[in-house]
Formats: sequence, C-alpha cells, structure tokens
Amino acid sequence: MTTFTIIGTGNMANAIGGVLADGGSSVTYVAKEQVGTAPIDGDVVVLAVPFPAVDSILDAYADAFAGKVVVDITNPLNFETFDSLVVPAGSSAAAEIQARIPAAHVVKAFNTNFAATLGAKKVGELTTTVLVAGDSAEAKATLVAAVEKGGLEAIDAGSLARAHELEAIGFAQLTLAVSEKIGWTGGFGISR
Repeated sequence: MTTFTIIGTGNMANAIGGVLADGGSSVTYVAKEQVGTAPIDGDVVVLAVPFPAVDSILDAYADAFAGKVVVDITNPLNFETFDSLVVPAGSSAAAEIQARIPAAHVVKAFNTNFAATLGAKKVGELTTTVLVAGDSAEAKATLVAAVEKGGLEAIDAGSLARAHELEAIGFAQLTLAVSEKIGWTGGFGISR
C-alpha cells in the first residue's frame, strides 16, 4: 500500500485524496496552519496548494522531502490577470520545485484536471485521465498505479521537461473556465 501525505485541504486536495483512498492508499492531510509542524509521513507528498504557497512549504520541509516522491499539481499562472505563467519561459513550476529539492523525485500531475472531474471520475462520457510527467520512472509508476487503482486513467507523459507543456494545458483550461467558456465540471478528455 502506498502512503500519501497531501499538503492542502481544498477542493483539489480532497478530490485527489478521495481517488487515492478509493484505490486503497493511505492518505493524510496537512492543513495550511499545520505546515512546518505536522510530520510528512507519506512515501508520496502531494502539493495540493496554489503555486504562490509552494515556496513556504519547501522552506518548511526541504529536508523531509529527501527520497520522497513529490507531486506538483500547481499551475503557475498570474492569478491577478490570468494572462501569463509566472515561471521563466521554457521552464515549469515542477522544474523550479525539483531544483529546490534535488534529493526528491518531483512529478507533475493533476494540474490538467479539475476537482469535479476527479471526484466524478468522468470528463463528459470519458474516464478522467491524469497526465504524469517526471524523470523517475519508479516515481511515475507509483503514482500511475495509485491513480488507476482509484478508478481513473493515467498516462505517463514523459520526462519532467514535459511539465512545461502540461502547465500550458492547465493554463488554457483554467482561463477557459474563468472566462466561462467551459464549466468547472468540464475540461479536456482523452480518448485512446
């Protein structure tokens, strides 16, 4: 059984935790006010927080992430204007996180999904698919297996360099939802 610690308690944290628990994984949560004091017990840590919150979490737990799989779900967009990403061109939030915690295995996932589609396990008529990118094949396989056991599809999208493209997809999806061109219960689906 894989153990997960989810940092965050919002809609995405609960939707991800629900999927993982449905698959038999052990899931614990760390709330915002517990960051830095609550232990990180999971083999896999999910950063289910907005991108601006990541720096303080990395500061609080940098050493605790060594050897763990750290899942970055963030979309590093400018939340004031919703018109740009706030990471350097060609980079990604996941790459920035990996640079800060080099002893961890950072994986990008869940940023192209909305909480409602994770909870419903459907995007329209399609099973919700989680795209996973990272440099550790073992880390990706661990997350893919847990997601699939929870009733979703998962696809290995390649190396951590692919997080750049996944964040662009997430950015596009979020801006469409904010502008009410798609609903928060919709999104991109994958048909194989």
